Amino acid sequence: MAVGEAEARIPRVAGFAERPARGPGSTKDEGKALRERVPRAAHALLDIDAGRPDAVAAVEESNRGRIAELAPIRVGRMAATPFAFLRGSAGLMAYDLARTPMTRVRAQICGDAHAANFGLYGDAHGRLVIDLNDFDETVHGPWEWDLKRLAASLVLAGREAGAGEDVCHAAARDAVGAYRRTLRLLARLPVLDAWHAIADEELVSHTDAHDLLGTLERVSQKARGNTSGRFAARSTEPTEDGGRRFVAAPPVLRPVPDAEAAAVAGSLEGYLGSLAEDRHPLLARHAVHDVAFRVVGTGSVGTRSYVVLLLDHRGEALILQVKEARPSALVPHLLTAGFDAAQVAHEGRRVVAGQKRMQVVSDILLGWTTVDGRPFQVRQFRNRKGSVDPHELSPDQLDDYARMTGALLARAHSHSADPRLLSGYCGKNEELDEAMAAFAVAYADRTEADHAELVKAVDSGRVAAERGV
Repeated sequence: MAVGEAEARIPRVAGFAERPARGPGSTKDEGKALRERVPRAAHALLDIDAGRPDAVAAVEESNRGRIAELAPIRVGRMAATPFAFLRGSAGLMAYDLARTPMTRVRAQICGDAHAANFGLYGDAHGRLVIDLNDFDETVHGPWEWDLKRLAASLVLAGREAGAGEDVCHAAARDAVGAYRRTLRLLARLPVLDAWHAIADEELVSHTDAHDLLGTLERVSQKARGNTSGRFAARSTEPTEDGGRRFVAAPPVLRPVPDAEAAAVAGSLEGYLGSLAEDRHPLLARHAVHDVAFRVVGTGSVGTRSYVVLLLDHRGEALILQVKEARPSALVPHLLTAGFDAAQVAHEGRRVVAGQKRMQVVSDILLGWTTVDGRPFQVRQFRNRKGSVDPHELSPDQLDDYARMTGALLARAHSHSADPRLLSGYCGKNEELDEAMAAFAVAYADRTEADHAELVKAVDSGRVAAERGV
C-alpha cells in the first residue's frame, strides 16, 4: 500500500505525529539551525543589570506570604553558606536567567535543579530509584535554566568542599557534557526505549561515575531505613485509646490546634479524588490518628507543611506530608523573558503534574488537595528517601556526581522536549559544555557576593535570623 493510500484510509490523529514517522531526522536539523540564532558559546554570558534587586531585598520579598514567625529560620539556613543561599533563591536566579541567551525551546523544568535536589526514593515495589526529587518551582520553561542552575550549584558545592577551581570548573563542564551526551543517546533510541532509558543499575556506567559507588551504597543503605515507621517510632507516642500521636520537637515539629488538625485531615477526602482509584483501597485500610506541623527544607521554610499520621490494623505507620504549594517563583521571570505562562487552577496540581512529567517513577500516593482555601501537594513522607550531600564529596566524587546529575536532568527534560531537537542544538563537541561552565563559575561568584550581603544584613540586625535550626 502506498503512503498516500495509507493516509487516505487513516487520517492524521490529533495529538500524534504527522507521517512520515521515519526520515532524515528533520527535528535534529531544526536543533542545529538554532545555533545560528543562539550560538552555543553565547551561554557563557552573565550580564547583571542595574535594576536587579539586592540579595537582601530578594530574600525579604520571597518571604512574603509565608508564616512570619518562621522567616528567621529560613534566613538563618540561607545565611549558612553560599550553596544554601542558592537553594533558597530560585526566584533571584530566574531574574538573572531571564536576561541570558535562550533557544526558546521549552521543556517541563524543575525550576530548582540544584545539586542537592537529586536523590533516592522508593518505588511501588520498594526498590530504590534516583532522580530529581523537588518540584515546588516546576514550570514549562527554558531547558537552559535548569542546566545552568545545576552547573552553578556544583561550583558552589565544590568550593564549600574545599576543591580547587579547576575541579569546580570541571564538575560544571562535565555535568553539561553528560547532559549533552545523554540527549544524543536518547535521540538515537526508539521513543519507548528512550522514555524509560538509563535504568538505575546502568546509570553509573553510563556516566562513568565509578568513584561514586561507595557513597551511593552508603546513601542507599541509609535510605532503606528512612521510612514512615522509623520516623513514627522516634516522633510519636502511644495514646490511651491504643493509637499514637506526634511528640513536639520545637521548632521543627509542633502540634496544631484541633480546628487546624481537623481541616488538614478533612482535606484528605479531596486528596483521594486526585489519585487513581486503584490507590483508594490502600488508604482505606488506614485510619487518621494525628496531624502536626513540620518545618521543611531551605527554600520551603515558612510555607505551611503538615505530617499526617495514619495507622493500619497492625498499628504500622504510614505518614503523609501535606505541603503548601505556592506559585512558582519563576513565573514572573518567564513573562519578563517573553514566554507565556499558562493559568494555573491549582498550584498543588501543577507541582504533581510537573513531577510526573519529569520522573520515570513517581510516588504512588502523589496527589493534591486544598486546606482552608490554600493549595497543597500530598506525598508519602520518608518514602525511603536518601540524598548525597554534594558539598561533602571529594574532588573525584564531585565530578562523578556532576555527570550523573547531568544525565538525570537530560532524561527528565526529554519527557517533554524532543531529545532530537535538543541534541541537534547541543551537538557533539564541547562548545556548550565550556560556555555553561564559564557561566557557572561567574554565577557562583555572584552568589557568593549575594550571600555575603545577606550575612552582613544578619550581623547588623537588619534581618532577623535563627541559625543552626
